[in-house]
Amino acid sequence: HCPNIGECWHHGTATFMIMGDVCTRACGYCNVRHGAPAALDPQEADNLARAVATMALDYVVVTSVDRDDLPDFGASAFAETVRAIKSRRPECRVEVLIPDFQGREEPLKAVLAARPDVLNHNTETVPRLYRQARPGGRYTRALELLDRARTIAPNIPTKTGIMVGLG
Repeated sequence: HCPNIGECWHHGTATFMIMGDVCTRACGYCNVRHGAPAALDPQEADNLARAVATMALDYVVVTSVDRDDLPDFGASAFAETVRAIKSRRPECRVEVLIPDFQGREEPLKAVLAARPDVLNHNTETVPRLYRQARPGGRYTRALELLDRARTIAPNIPTKTGIMVGLG
């Protein structure tokens, strides 16, 4: 349902959502189903990398549903996907748009060790609206994740996004 899909594809960019289409959280603004997700597809990283190479993409954003049901919250799936893309199409820049990993440092380290070109974690909204918009998230935890990423891998740019018009 992205309003910018034509612009991205025109510039050799695409966004891929990994780890299924069911999220373990129920954010108020999101259009993704929530509930109990299926098992991870062991071929997903290779299949996605093959698609990136076939489409000759120059820039890829890899995002996901939240997977609070997994021991590493899906960090290994992000890392594997980054490595697979870089292996098949080294010139492609890879941005990861990651969940908060419930504030845990080890999953973040695993993603950063794969050397994405950009690490993104959206704060989405202001602290006052967090409980309503992101009931499974915490504003301070989002900021801590971004700060921790800059400390762990200062050469990997970090970014965030915020929605306007909520509330």
